[in-house]
Amino acid sequence: EKQWPQRFSLSIKPMHLRHSNGCKVRATLNTNNKSIEIPHQWYNLVADLPIKPPPPLHPKTFEPIKPEDLSPLFPDELIRQEVTTDRFIDIPEEVRDVYKLWRPTPLIRAKRLEKLLDTPARIYYKYEGVSPAGSHKPNSAVPQAWYNLQEGVKNVVTETGAGQWGSALAFACSIFGLGCEVWQVRASYDSKPYRRLMMQTWGAKVHPSPSMLTEAGQRILENDPTSPGSLGIAISEAVEIAAKNPDTKYCLGSVLNHVLLHQSVIGEECIKQMEAIGETPDVIIGCTGGGSNFAGLSFPFIREKLNKKINPVIRAVEPTACPSLTKGRYAYDYGDTAGLTPLMKMHTLGHDFVPDPIHAGGLRYHGMAPLISHVYELGLMEAISIPQTECFRGAIQFARSEGLIPAPEPT
Repeated sequence: EKQWPQRFSLSIKPMHLRHSNGCKVRATLNTNNKSIEIPHQWYNLVADLPIKPPPPLHPKTFEPIKPEDLSPLFPDELIRQEVTTDRFIDIPEEVRDVYKLWRPTPLIRAKRLEKLLDTPARIYYKYEGVSPAGSHKPNSAVPQAWYNLQEGVKNVVTETGAGQWGSALAFACSIFGLGCEVWQVRASYDSKPYRRLMMQTWGAKVHPSPSMLTEAGQRILENDPTSPGSLGIAISEAVEIAAKNPDTKYCLGSVLNHVLLHQSVIGEECIKQMEAIGETPDVIIGCTGGGSNFAGLSFPFIREKLNKKINPVIRAVEPTACPSLTKGRYAYDYGDTAGLTPLMKMHTLGHDFVPDPIHAGGLRYHGMAPLISHVYELGLMEAISIPQTECFRGAIQFARSEGLIPAPEPT
């Protein structure tokens, strides 16, 4: 730690990349010119777990929720994917066709970072930033929009924190011609206007949350007119609108099983890329807020670990400002602040938790994906929390050696 200040003055010249083309060149080199195909199927970890995860509960009856209870919010196919125990789900060709805009994403060896750190470790990163929205989120946004379109839905609503999920869904809706309405956490709405502009460019309507457009938002503002908002509040507002309008469905960017399922394309590609270069991972690391990014990378590797093909340490990293895995209780809790969503067994800080507005690093959700929480309880992974300033110092090291400026979350 004493060496941190000196490491800001780098003695090596950083290599700056020109958008995705440079990354793909490096990815080609890293895979010995072997072509990695976009997966044809999503992977469902539930099929391989020795103990199945606890079911979600109805918010009024507290009984295990039935598929028909979710129909006001989600199209039938996404409900099926939410509750399925099938190991693999075919990816529709129309979805794969959109994936081709940026997938497969490159696996890049961070040689300059290795040199800076003077480490014998070989460090690789799976770069999802080549997607149109600049993150992993379109991996789920595209199929969610497509399945809604297939069932005749006209509009979708959602929440977003920093704006990554909102912009991904706005992009997906623009591809398939759906209306899109987003409630963005007020603190981020004010401090990150360019994400709002991205959503609006793709045709979405964006509201600061809490808003006066919903009963849930009105109640929050009556109690605290200066509320900075939270993901839980924004979810309540979006769910309320979806429940009241028959031509409107709700989309969620993390936490739920079907979202984690869609993100598995990350890990499936990564396994093949590592095999192509003759590498076996010792440690797999991912950031966790709701859990979709971490699950997307790690779940296919957990499958290989359960099959005793590899035995890596699998580590989730979360911010100390929102430490649901490392400090939260493993208990049934609502996914939103108003208590409109099903109760889910997860690591939670409480559905009324509001992170400090000074926390700028993303990963702000009060709970962790139930499936990740279950995997953590089974001892198949570990978790740590790190202060955002320490993460940002690491991001500067990475940017000045590798050339890419990472988003706050993956730092």
